[in-house]
Amino acid sequence: MAKPPVKRGVNEPPVRPIIVKKIIEAPHAGHHGGAWKVAYADFVTAMMAFFLLMWLLGATTEKQRKSIADYFSPTLVEMRQNSAGSNGPFGGDSITAKDNYPNRASGVGNRSITIPKDSTGGANIMGGDPKAADRKRFEDLKRALQVRIDSKAGMKRLLKNIRFTDTRDGLRIDIVDEADFAMFASGTDQLSPQARDLVSEVAKVVADVPNDLIVRGHTDSIPYGVRGTRNNWTLSTARAEATRQALLLAGVAAPRYARIEGVADREPYVPSDRLDPRNRRMSITLTWSR
Repeated sequence: MAKPPVKRGVNEPPVRPIIVKKIIEAPHAGHHGGAWKVAYADFVTAMMAFFLLMWLLGATTEKQRKSIADYFSPTLVEMRQNSAGSNGPFGGDSITAKDNYPNRASGVGNRSITIPKDSTGGANIMGGDPKAADRKRFEDLKRALQVRIDSKAGMKRLLKNIRFTDTRDGLRIDIVDEADFAMFASGTDQLSPQARDLVSEVAKVVADVPNDLIVRGHTDSIPYGVRGTRNNWTLSTARAEATRQALLLAGVAAPRYARIEGVADREPYVPSDRLDPRNRRMSITLTWSR
């Protein structure tokens, strides 16, 4: 409590009391704490990992992604592909399964973890690889076509224009243009005589196999056609149909054709140069048997 002012003389003003006010503030732990910094750091780290993953998915091939995944797989994990029932509760194993321990009864062994690769199980135990017959057939077909073309004096130089590629759809046979060879007259769907002979040789080799065919036409990126009439899309489709007709006349039956497609310049053979003549090609794909 403040003391009363001391009385002074008549002409002197009273002395004002001095009041001291003490304020004790509560600690601001919620404002100055560091917990939010930890949470923010975790968030930034997670975002960095996410964008790194997105970059890896976009900048690598399927084979490279598999190699990266294998690198980060646990050392003792064994992929169980060749087991029946690998999509069951025991992952292709059973309570009574025979163990393959390094040490036998009364010994101490190390058993690796077994994880099913996917829900489809492994290869067909009774029939082996379901695509094995197709793979062998495709290898025989490659050799047969190369021998046929190499044995003909007038076509031997065109052997370099035949390319084979194993794809997800099956075996793709590309007949590729080059500076000294063109399958079609410029801007048309008319096969040149040499190209017709080459397609005929392909037809004789594939006519007796049971696999369906996909015929796909490709162009380069040179603009084509008059506005509003034809373009590289219609040109590539017309060339695919012309190739199908040539195959049909050479003995490949009509029910064999699964698809006829024109993709313009969207699937270049030489991505670094979309004007390269090798981008102009016809693809004949033998699909996997069903």
